[in-house]
Amino acid sequence: MISESKLLVTRKSLLFVILALCCASAAWAGQWTALGPDGGDVRSLTYDPQNPDHIFLGTSTGTLFSSTDGGHSWTKFAHLGNGDDYVIDHLAIDPQNPNKMYAAAWSVENQQAGDLFRSNDGGTTWETTPAMHGKSIRAMAISASDSKTLVAGALDGVFRSTDGGKNWQKISSSNQEIHNIESIAVDPKNPNVVYAGTWHLAWKTDDGGANWHHINKGMIEDSDVFSIIVDSTNPSVVFASACSGIYKSQTAGDSFQKIQGIPFSARRTRVLKQDPSTAATVYAGTTEGLWKTTDAGKTWTRVSNPDVVVNDVMVDPRNSSRVMLATDRAGVLASEDGGHSFVTSNHGYTHRYVTSILADKNDSNTFYVGVVNDRELGGVFVSHDAGQHWLQKSKGLDGRDVFTLKQASNGELVAGTNRGMFILAHNATEWSPINNVVNRTTSSRKTAKGKAAKTETHSILTARVNEVEITPTTWMAATSAGFYTSSNQGKSWSGGPVLGKQDFVSVQSNGKLIALATRSNVLVSTDDGKSWQDSSMSSYVSSIRGVTVTPEGQIMFASREGAFRSPNAGGGWEHMQNGLPDKNISSISCDHTNKRLLATSTETGVVFESMDAGHTWTRGPDTGYPLRNIHVVHGRFVAATPFDGVVMQPENDDRSASTEITRRTN
Repeated sequence: MISESKLLVTRKSLLFVILALCCASAAWAGQWTALGPDGGDVRSLTYDPQNPDHIFLGTSTGTLFSSTDGGHSWTKFAHLGNGDDYVIDHLAIDPQNPNKMYAAAWSVENQQAGDLFRSNDGGTTWETTPAMHGKSIRAMAISASDSKTLVAGALDGVFRSTDGGKNWQKISSSNQEIHNIESIAVDPKNPNVVYAGTWHLAWKTDDGGANWHHINKGMIEDSDVFSIIVDSTNPSVVFASACSGIYKSQTAGDSFQKIQGIPFSARRTRVLKQDPSTAATVYAGTTEGLWKTTDAGKTWTRVSNPDVVVNDVMVDPRNSSRVMLATDRAGVLASEDGGHSFVTSNHGYTHRYVTSILADKNDSNTFYVGVVNDRELGGVFVSHDAGQHWLQKSKGLDGRDVFTLKQASNGELVAGTNRGMFILAHNATEWSPINNVVNRTTSSRKTAKGKAAKTETHSILTARVNEVEITPTTWMAATSAGFYTSSNQGKSWSGGPVLGKQDFVSVQSNGKLIALATRSNVLVSTDDGKSWQDSSMSSYVSSIRGVTVTPEGQIMFASREGAFRSPNAGGGWEHMQNGLPDKNISSISCDHTNKRLLATSTETGVVFESMDAGHTWTRGPDTGYPLRNIHVVHGRFVAATPFDGVVMQPENDDRSASTEITRRTN
């Protein structure tokens, strides 16, 4: 059984790197400020054994964060790997020498691949371990009795190092059935005793891997073992979590009994964690909240909201009342009362997939952002102090993803989501749907008075809305079910497929010129949508991200295959490469104030600028982040990123959005 992975990251191949990037957060991010919104996915947590206030956090995009104040605030600490698809599920620190740190990673792009990273200087620099390069590492543990002994579980077996991670040996070679390792535990008294949970039951060796035996007595046969822990005070007591529930052994794994008290719906227990100061207290982090036992598993109580998906649990060794959770979507949750109540603890930690940024027309300090993949904790966020603080403003969206945000001339907000469109009226606290579709058709049938008969069909738009375009007379929507327009501010819509195509990703207009894009085509209308033509394009373009119409009437689009422009309403296309990357362009936009074009890429943090309608491009500032799109607000660049929320250019940057253009033209 393959375990689930809730992963929201850009897919790309990884190159073999011996030295991975690792810099202080300000330098790594090019001194741009990550504004938020705070929160998002967290995969793992660990603390410095000699200073538990120093905590490290792993993400699903190869990034590490750190906190020096017990998790109250966070800063970006390091980036591991040569891409952004490494899931850091396990972090470990040598209890004898906290300068020695380890991070296990597996790749989303190629789930059979990954790396083991090692640092000897407290995380200032990291290197990959050659013997473990390319292995999809899903589990890792340091022996409590010998910190030089590490055990890692990968999809191709169990590996061990006895010299602090320098050299590794596969210790599961004696049994070819041992693979797809999901969890690892080492006996706290004897480093030769290792437990390995797989996608099908668990195994144990008592002699450092020379011999292995199944430990499945009492377990349901089809059990994916997510987590194994061995009691720190009594190694005969072993807990194992599986998709079929939680099991306990009092015979060092020889036989298990299924634990009662946790309902079936919460049995996908991703992590088990024992309180380091109270052996009878064990936490179970499930896909339906955090459960706790204080009597070694006899009784269990859910101590968190059932909507919380728990990826990791950390208990302060000095104060067992302080518990921290790594969660999906909610970021870090912290408790000061042993898990009875939790509050978010995400200041400085942002792991949001921002799709759109909107500066309020009437209040220059107010920003709105749309995010995806965060369900009830996502949607729309608003800041009234230029990004310093954020409030979720998603009531009525019911956990929908937001792909586009626009503002009408009267100040009302329009959101395009994965299921329809919504509007936020003046002073309203809740979004309202605007998905009424009314299509009128004229038939050849005549009425009694000899006039052509007209019919009306009514429906509700439930499709994904990728972009909304608002003009003084017409609202337009590019959706997965077709192209829709409204002449009454969204009260009703009409439309559907155009030229036999319906899955539209972007729409832009200028006067009567409208450009409407699918993933691989651009349809053009020069008469305000009355008629359409399918522009001739290169056959290899297969992933258009967005279309742009310039004030001069040029049509451009950003795509995985690069940036293209047409000066003649789609009659022909030119691949723009003079200064631009030749692929993975994420956006092209018009900066009307400074009369230039701006382009971004998911391959680089550079903002590209063109002063000559796209003929040539120059490199602007480097944000330090992959970019989805760029905006100019108060003369400063503000960008949306795939993983790091909203980032803003420093106010004193001599390459600011306004001063740089002035410098060039003087």
